[in-house]
Amino acid sequence: MDEISRLRWQCRRGMLELDVALMRFLDEDYGQLTATQKAAFVRLLEMQDQVLHGWLMGRAIPEDPVFRELMDQLRGTGSRAAKAD
Repeated sequence: MDEISRLRWQCRRGMLELDVALMRFLDEDYGQLTATQKAAFVRLLEMQDQVLHGWLMGRAIPEDPVFRELMDQLRGTGSRAAKAD
């Protein structure tokens, strides 16, 4: 199984909102990440669904600045918002 296929499988979660956000991010943004950001995304996928959902909905903020950046991108307030300017 190649890396993207493995990540696609890991993006399948128990919550539809997470599935949609993670898969969209994988398809649209993952390829442009640095090696450090890609490694952080892999670590992010190890988090519990409830934690990820809280971050995605803005109810909590990740302490790790790399996770904060990824969550901004997942919510569409990061790289895609910058591209629109």
